[in-house]
Amino acid sequence: MAQVGPGVPHGGAARSDHRTDPAPGGSQTPGSEPPQPPPGYLDAASTLPLHPAARESLASALDLGWADPARRYHDAARARALLDAARESVAAVLRARPDEVSFTASGTQAVQLGLAGLVLGRRRQGRRVLATAVEHSSVLHAATASVADPAHAVHLPVDRDGALVVAALEEALGEGDVALAAVQSANHEVGTRQPLTAAADLLEPAGVPLLVDAAQSVGRDDVPARWSVLAASAHKWGGPAGVGVLAVRTGVRWRSPSPEGALEHGRVPGFVDVPSVVAAAAALEAVERERQAESVRLARLVDRVRDRVAAEVPDAVVLGHPVDRLPHVVTFSLLYVEGEALLADLDRAGFAVSSGSSCVADSLQPSHVLAAMGALTHGNLRVSLPPGVREDDVDRFLAVLPAVVERVRASLGAQGL
Repeated sequence: MAQVGPGVPHGGAARSDHRTDPAPGGSQTPGSEPPQPPPGYLDAASTLPLHPAARESLASALDLGWADPARRYHDAARARALLDAARESVAAVLRARPDEVSFTASGTQAVQLGLAGLVLGRRRQGRRVLATAVEHSSVLHAATASVADPAHAVHLPVDRDGALVVAALEEALGEGDVALAAVQSANHEVGTRQPLTAAADLLEPAGVPLLVDAAQSVGRDDVPARWSVLAASAHKWGGPAGVGVLAVRTGVRWRSPSPEGALEHGRVPGFVDVPSVVAAAAALEAVERERQAESVRLARLVDRVRDRVAAEVPDAVVLGHPVDRLPHVVTFSLLYVEGEALLADLDRAGFAVSSGSSCVADSLQPSHVLAAMGALTHGNLRVSLPPGVREDDVDRFLAVLPAVVERVRASLGAQGL
């Protein structure tokens, strides 16, 4: 991967071989020290603090990458070199070509442009957009907005763990008139991985492109190999908020929904925030170095949460697939509990978690994901572990949770039901 931090030479091209790997014995590249999340912060699926590598690269790129990379003078060339190096670095993680990768203003914008571009590019091949019923709200809203008839936005059913029912995808494809299918890499709320290989096995022979929302998994899990369009979001892996990634495979029928003059290979409107892009790429490169070992550690902690909540909290149901899931996310539903009261009590106890549907205007809106799974939609709690989380923070949370739940139930007159 290309170095995207302070090592880019002044006024010169980025060098793809200019990176220092961690030395034997555990010493690390400057700025790549494991982040230390705030004590009690267990909402990493929402966002992460800025990674040290991102902070260091951002400070340097603010001085070196401020110019318009589309211009031809000296300062612009330096900004272009930083942008190109960042693009190469992110593309390497995604197993994509650099010219397939564009940077957007957010993960939501990446989803919207990616989906709308596929609908436009394939308007002669099909009108219907197939999407799992547990897609992120940004995907479902973009699908509805991109089709001429709301009936053309088809929600595919999932099983009790939140995984796509592959037979339903096969049946929908058999009905024809399909522009694209949207299947996330893994669910934002319960962590269940989706059967992307099985989906691709059906879509590829039919010539139907696959859009993958990978925002929750990039930097946390293996990047899927078979996709036509992929979207991701930098603040999920410790990059700055305000940087998304839109990747479009070469040869895919995709047409920009933006007016003429869009940048980033004609895919994205607006000026590129080069310093933030550089910081996002540096953070992704840093977390990728430690991802596999850290994922094993976090998965064990999530197993601990799953086991102890099921054993120690009455009327709690742990959701999502028990094994085929992201390493850092666990969600459970609690009978006779209001999510708002539970969050408030846990916040007073020093813990940040989430409840309700992911990324909607009111975070306590009942979850469309849990409804599609047939699970209880109120009283749900999502715990998502940030890289570097302290084990004693997880144990403190588990020690506090039963008493908090009991107290909330008592306040609602539901104690002992």
